[in-house]
Amino acid sequence: MEDGAISTKAMVVSSVASLAAAAMLLRSLSSDLGYVSSTFAKLYSRISSKYAITIDEFDGFSVNQIFEAAELYLDAKSSPSTKRVRVRKAQKDDEITVTMEKDEAVLDTFEGIRLRWTLNCREGEINRIFASPGDLSSSLRSQVRYFELSFHKKHKLKVFDSYLPHVMKRAKAIREEVKVLKLYTVRSENMYTDLGSVWSSINLNHPATFETLALDPELKKLIIVDLDRFVERRDFYKSVGKAWKRGYLLYGPPGTGKSSLIAAIANYLKFNIYDLELSDLRCNSEFRRLLATTATRSILVIEDIHCSVDVQDPHNQMTLSGLLNFVDGLWSSCVDERLIIFTTNERDKLDTALQRPGRMDMHIHMSYCTLSVFQALASKYLGIQEHPCFEQVGALIQKVNVTPAEVAEELLRYNKDAEAALRGVILFLEARKNEMSS
Repeated sequence: MEDGAISTKAMVVSSVASLAAAAMLLRSLSSDLGYVSSTFAKLYSRISSKYAITIDEFDGFSVNQIFEAAELYLDAKSSPSTKRVRVRKAQKDDEITVTMEKDEAVLDTFEGIRLRWTLNCREGEINRIFASPGDLSSSLRSQVRYFELSFHKKHKLKVFDSYLPHVMKRAKAIREEVKVLKLYTVRSENMYTDLGSVWSSINLNHPATFETLALDPELKKLIIVDLDRFVERRDFYKSVGKAWKRGYLLYGPPGTGKSSLIAAIANYLKFNIYDLELSDLRCNSEFRRLLATTATRSILVIEDIHCSVDVQDPHNQMTLSGLLNFVDGLWSSCVDERLIIFTTNERDKLDTALQRPGRMDMHIHMSYCTLSVFQALASKYLGIQEHPCFEQVGALIQKVNVTPAEVAEELLRYNKDAEAALRGVILFLEARKNEMSS
């Protein structure tokens, strides 16, 4: 009995020893194989003629302009080797948009050089600098897109010195040729999971222009001159050490044309619009995150700024200092050639720190309808420049508060029947006068 127990123990010990020896052997072999694999990889990289460049979608917190240019450049190309593409068309889009799908390749040639582009994705850790304490979404992983550009290594210098600048230049030309203005809004659900999709867009087909805008002629001229001066003075801004941006404060009662003016500015400059609701943001870091992902030649619009930073809401940690740092602090220089437009119905409620020059450079009063604005509306809606009724309309407008939108609505009712429309406007103004006096 004892001999059997001893024999069993000996077998167990022998088996354990054998397993331990096998494990050590496997570990040694694994280490050796890893070393051999690494050695072969290094050797292959030395003897291979292939050279590859990785172009990430983001450079730190900002959009990589080379990635943007490559995406636009490649969307305009087709390759026989491409077997799958992505197509989309929004309701307001005129044409179908075709874009490159991940893991697909596009072949290109440049001055005799054969180049191969592939769009890839990799898992990227969420940057916790933007995460709120206790937010489970901060532990999620998001996909990071990147292009790989490969070619023969002997062409390395030419690709860097000539081909990539060619891609940037061609992308700029394409952008100007097919410029479709976009209106961007925030997709809050992607704030911590997909930095590349934090903004969603639709085509901006707003018809407002400075020619059709019902605005005081002198004020309109002043705004156009200021816009022209801004876009032409890049070198000047740099020489005086200022960020290339400009701030406008549009103030006045509802219905006075603030939104139409913003659309007219966008159409005039060919700038995209980023429409931001500060009430949707929880903290300053989210604001910085969004700011870093906006593009150059754009307008950032924050409407109703007088009630956007609500210090009474415990869930909203957006602060005035955070907003000011964005307007003229270090973060204001992260994107060039940008307009910042705030709108408010109550300028008196704004902190004076937000209104000073350098933050809001130009204050534009969008007032109630005046005679000059009415004449512009009559020209646009009725096609008339003068009429005997204008004098009576002008006298009434001075005594009542009506917005250009209200007057425009009256003119719309009469289908360009000038006489009937003017009589209708006079009746409307007289009724408003009676309301105010009663």
